Amino acid sequence: MPSEAILARRTDHMGASAIREILKVVSRPGMISLAGGIPAPESFPMDMIREITECTIEKYGSNAFQYDLTEGFPPLREALADYLTGKGLTTTAGEVLVSSGSQGVLDGIGKILINPGDQVALEAPTYLGALQAFAPYAPRYLEITTDDQGLLPDALDRILSRHAVKFIYLVPNFQNPTGCTLPADRRQAIAEIIQRHDALLIEDDPYGDLRYRGTPVRSIKALAPKHVVYISTLSKVFAPGLRLGFCLAPEPVHHWLVLAKQGVDLHTSTFNQALAAEYLSGGHLKRHLPRIINLYGPRQKALLDAMANCFPGEFTWTKPEGGMFVWVRGPQGMDMERVNQQAVARHTAFVPGTFFYARAGRGRETLRLNYTMADETSLARAAAILGDVLGSALAATGARHSVG
Repeated sequence: MPSEAILARRTDHMGASAIREILKVVSRPGMISLAGGIPAPESFPMDMIREITECTIEKYGSNAFQYDLTEGFPPLREALADYLTGKGLTTTAGEVLVSSGSQGVLDGIGKILINPGDQVALEAPTYLGALQAFAPYAPRYLEITTDDQGLLPDALDRILSRHAVKFIYLVPNFQNPTGCTLPADRRQAIAEIIQRHDALLIEDDPYGDLRYRGTPVRSIKALAPKHVVYISTLSKVFAPGLRLGFCLAPEPVHHWLVLAKQGVDLHTSTFNQALAAEYLSGGHLKRHLPRIINLYGPRQKALLDAMANCFPGEFTWTKPEGGMFVWVRGPQGMDMERVNQQAVARHTAFVPGTFFYARAGRGRETLRLNYTMADETSLARAAAILGDVLGSALAATGARHSVG
């Protein structure tokens, strides 16, 4: 074989997903994993799948197994247009682009927009998968100041005033990793700011339907449609293995995303798209979504209640109204990568927060917890173990500081 000298320089910016590497370690029996952002198998509509499959084959026949349009299977695009309109995003089927998971859109965004050295503005922390999608194209990241409610509009305004930003990347609903949801007044301010600066914003919304309390907040795309690429997925409300994402993008971004996709996979699986079209148009999602909410809501409550009882007082955490994650912050000086190793030894795992920062070394005192993959009893037990491990780590840190 030729040496690695044949590899493209962009591979210098590529690396394995830290979370997926952690999941390899924690997949052994007996482990309580709060690490992955994975939908629970119990959330899949297995009782509907046979009916959906039979209806799909009867309705579409061999067309469901044929090559199809790069933009997406027309019946699914129509169903998605209705679904998005119901969420306050008035659109048409022709404006919808279907992808192989929302990750496919993120890679396409990087491919068509980022030149080496271009500046991309994003939250800190942010979604690790977006960092992985953009990294091969060698951007420079500008971190926007946030608080417990998410991005600060004034901080975004300052960045856009001082820098040539290619685009902004946000996860406004139940953000990964923090679980925060951006309030309506900040969304309105952000919409006004990006229009004033003629800036492009990527609004990633994979968790918006997973709301357990409170009231949905209008999307930024609805407030500034010509300046926002809206991305979402069916992975959290149907089945992640089908790899179905979609986006609404202004021209010419939509046009170039289609051309980029043609070079990657020609089109997303026709049969999977046909299943999704039936799932949406047949009313299955409307019937099934309450089941997912009723599954995850009590799990989140069980984790938050147990954390309140078991975690040391020096730690704070978010209390999201939905989504899949809780974000924990400890005192400065703690190393959550080391703490995670100690937790894994006691058959409990999480993701150290440092992996969600664009700048290496940040967030070492933070961690992300997922609650969708464990039942309430296991979550309470995991919180007790983590509380004990965090307490021991805190005492050891304090001892080192006192010695120093």
